Amino acid sequence: MDIAEFDRVIDQHGAEPSALIQILLEIQRRHHWLPPAALDRVAERLGVPMTRVRHIATFYKAFSLVPKGRHEVHVCLGTACHVRGAERVLDAVRDAAGILPGETDADLRFSLETVNCLGCCALGPVMVIDGKTHGKLSPAAAADALKSYE
Repeated sequence: MDIAEFDRVIDQHGAEPSALIQILLEIQRRHHWLPPAALDRVAERLGVPMTRVRHIATFYKAFSLVPKGRHEVHVCLGTACHVRGAERVLDAVRDAAGILPGETDADLRFSLETVNCLGCCALGPVMVIDGKTHGKLSPAAAADALKSYE
């Protein structure tokens, strides 16, 4: 990781402590996680205690302190999706990606997460990959959707 890249992100936000979350979000977007060197640099440049930076980085689910895959897969297990077969869809995604929820594959291609609701209950079961919603999924369609991201 390049410290100069972290500095560019910090400078885009005027090195303002009030922009801490925005800075971390941008670093997360670019790297798919928050490397320790980034947290150190952000704390140093913003003059914010490391305990505050780590608190923010661990409090919000949007942040990860471990490397994530290039493609983030979220499978909804909310009530509407559950009654329409979300568990079978999740099983198909787990088999296709070779990982369990909360894991990232060794090649850093996919990270799999389950969520309680994605807010599109009429489309259930639903999976979101890199922000793109895939609805009314069968297990086979879910596995096929993953293949299009490889």
